[in-house]
Amino acid sequence: MEVVGTPSLDGVFIDAFCGTGAVAEAAADLGWDVRINDHLHSAVITSAARLMGEAQARFSRLGGYSMAIDSLNRLQPVEGFIWRTYSPASEAYCGIERRYFTCDNAAKVDAVRRQIELWRENGDIDENEAMLLIADLFAALNRVANIAGTFGCFLSKWTAQSQSKLRLQCRQLRARNVRIEATVGDVFGVSSTSNDVVYLDPPYTKRQYASYYHILETVALNDEPTVEGVSGLRPWKDKASDFCYKARALPTLSELMKSLKARQIYLSYSSEGHIAIGDMEKALSAVGRFSMNPLGSIGRYRPNKVASQQGSDVTEYLVVIEKETTSNPSIADIETSRRTANGRTSTA
Repeated sequence: MEVVGTPSLDGVFIDAFCGTGAVAEAAADLGWDVRINDHLHSAVITSAARLMGEAQARFSRLGGYSMAIDSLNRLQPVEGFIWRTYSPASEAYCGIERRYFTCDNAAKVDAVRRQIELWRENGDIDENEAMLLIADLFAALNRVANIAGTFGCFLSKWTAQSQSKLRLQCRQLRARNVRIEATVGDVFGVSSTSNDVVYLDPPYTKRQYASYYHILETVALNDEPTVEGVSGLRPWKDKASDFCYKARALPTLSELMKSLKARQIYLSYSSEGHIAIGDMEKALSAVGRFSMNPLGSIGRYRPNKVASQQGSDVTEYLVVIEKETTSNPSIADIETSRRTANGRTSTA
């Protein structure tokens, strides 16, 4: 990715719907310090792990990062909440056979998450190190999950990858430490200053990410919620996003833009979104100078046959709002890079 500018002296890059952290990571590569936020704990953990530097996760009390991962991989399975709720064992405990994970892999998830929490409680790892290991667990369980792309439902037949053995892997940590500020909460609570650059990637459609990634959230929180239905959803409606409702999306976006103090705001949006581009331009032009950059077409997410029949491609856009003249660099290249990275998990 071509470097198109240097960070402002006192500003930070704010990824207010951080999702998987692909854009925050690209901004850090340009030299920015980063503030990340999402309504989902799992999204913030995933994003923070992508920004972690070697000096921020030494695992000195465990003999280093690789030793910590090796210890987790050697754990014996534990028949805990994930095993009881999201593997075939759920038939005996919940009356529904859920096939998100094999029994062995689900029990290994329980064992690893329990050990991470014990290390944290005993002071063997700090909060940064705990987040990194939980994110590594996310990556491992994603590789063996019996799903079609999200955790909204499980597949009726086992895939080949779902029968592989769950195994954590070390990731490459950053050589340079990035100052990371991480919050979990409503996007309207994210602070900004005039020197900051704000990037917004809200949900486009009716898909509520809190329900689509419920198992990751349960692993992140390490709790045992009361779940419902065949899919075993944890309670999520308190995290329902206004951006997922057609009548609320544009008024919410306009209010958010007005509330931000940053002079330069970037918005990722899609042709399949609730808000028509013409309506968006009319509303946001009242906030600042509006410009829109088409970023080309990408393949549509296809969760089922009906979605596949609705068209193969969608067009993504980068909308720029400039509240006043600023010397902050453009991040069009960051957004282009993000389009080839992992999918979104953000909520409002």
